[in-house]
Amino acid sequence: MSFQHRWHDGEAIELTTKKVVCAGLNYALHVKEMNSKAPDTEPVLFIKPATALQDLHAPLCIPKDRGAVHHELEIALLIGRRLSQCSAAEAVGAVSGLGLALDLTLRDLQTELKKAGRPWEKAKGFDGACAISHFVPISQCPPLDNIDIALSVNDSPRQQGNSRDMLFPIPSLLCAISEYFTLEPGDIVLTGTPEGVGPLSGSDQLSMSLGQVLQFTTRVAP
Repeated sequence: MSFQHRWHDGEAIELTTKKVVCAGLNYALHVKEMNSKAPDTEPVLFIKPATALQDLHAPLCIPKDRGAVHHELEIALLIGRRLSQCSAAEAVGAVSGLGLALDLTLRDLQTELKKAGRPWEKAKGFDGACAISHFVPISQCPPLDNIDIALSVNDSPRQQGNSRDMLFPIPSLLCAISEYFTLEPGDIVLTGTPEGVGPLSGSDQLSMSLGQVLQFTTRVAP
């Protein structure tokens, strides 16, 4: 699938996303709110297909007949160089831009699948499950270990976090991913969500920010 990404100034990015690799349970307080166990030595990883991508600036489309749909705000990394079995320095050098993403989750379905001991890709990888913003070139972004993100829904603060609180910081996360999945130019990495996840409803108004370099609002389609 070809998904048209944009830089913050509106210029198109000539990259094709083949996959989105996601980190689960990468913030301690989110682990606690989910009543989960923090990963010990390796991050929790899962993949969303390219068909999960939707434009976060357009009205947000969510399933209406599959139970609760939760927002999980995340820092999104746009990969600009091929990474396989990489070093930390190579990992940092491969990040070409930062953006925001909503890892949309069918929470009721995920809970059922977890209880049954089954994979929960259906709850995370459905069509439209990865809403992505435009990207800001890495040269204009804050350091990877000090990135603020925040989300409000209907003017009520829901999520706020900083990359310094990640259990697996961005360089080590990319190295761990590259041990199993080769990252290619155009691939996107979602780095985990801070606490405060919750349900979305039709016509909700969302305000999001990534430090001082990216702020915008959108809404859920009725």
